[in-house]
Amino acid sequence: MEETFVQFADAGFTYDGERFVFRHLDLTVPQGQFLCLLGGNGSGKSTLAKHINALLVPDEGSVRTFGADTRDADQTFFIRSNAGLVFQNPDDQLVASLIENDVAFGPENLGVPNPELRERVTSALAEVGLQGFEAHETNALSGGQKQRVAIAGVLAMDPAILILDEATAMLDPRGRAGLLRVVRELHGAGMTIVMITHYMEEAAQAERVVVLDGGQVRMDGAPGEVLTRADELRALSLEVPFACRLSLELQKRGVPVPTCITDDALKEELCALASKR
Repeated sequence: MEETFVQFADAGFTYDGERFVFRHLDLTVPQGQFLCLLGGNGSGKSTLAKHINALLVPDEGSVRTFGADTRDADQTFFIRSNAGLVFQNPDDQLVASLIENDVAFGPENLGVPNPELRERVTSALAEVGLQGFEAHETNALSGGQKQRVAIAGVLAMDPAILILDEATAMLDPRGRAGLLRVVRELHGAGMTIVMITHYMEEAAQAERVVVLDGGQVRMDGAPGEVLTRADELRALSLEVPFACRLSLELQKRGVPVPTCITDDALKEELCALASKR
């Protein structure tokens, strides 16, 4: 039986005491799962993410991370030490003028001793493609480089859950692909991933996709089940992946291809089809 790492049980939250961002929300994330959260603006994605590591706590119901109630102040340090959150804007996360000091900040505050601390910094920077940048100043970096430093700072804490809140938004296509590679490797090694994104091609890489609307779960399933529901997604102001759009269009034109959600899958199907002719 899978261990539940995150559990929202009849949870509700409001910023102003009147309008609920979400209410009666039930959602569980098992250990080791790669979950992608989708939804339009105001759907509650970022608010939900901040509940996982107790940056926010529910007004109704409960949220548990690693079995610990996020409203229990005695559990806050434990939860935040093991649930790493990467924000969309890296300037909200960087705390030091030198890259090596910024990446070391989190694990150092967890009490990680030298030389393990330096090993973690070096390893985390290598994972995001910034090896050799230890002595560079953070304020001289591009937005994409800053985001990679922010991600490295979280990875250096060796979290059990990695939460990415639109963390690829400031990266170029190559940077996004690199981060996705890192995320897949971490997931393959057993890490639980919760990724918020508006890039459907990224969602297609996940193990499970949850679509939020008005603070409620509207869709929940494997990427192949959720991302092909084009009409329902468009009704929520969401698009389907390019490969899905193209395969659906090919089907309309009489080309016998299945509905694909990734470019690689569609290319394989088209190559297989071409080889039969």
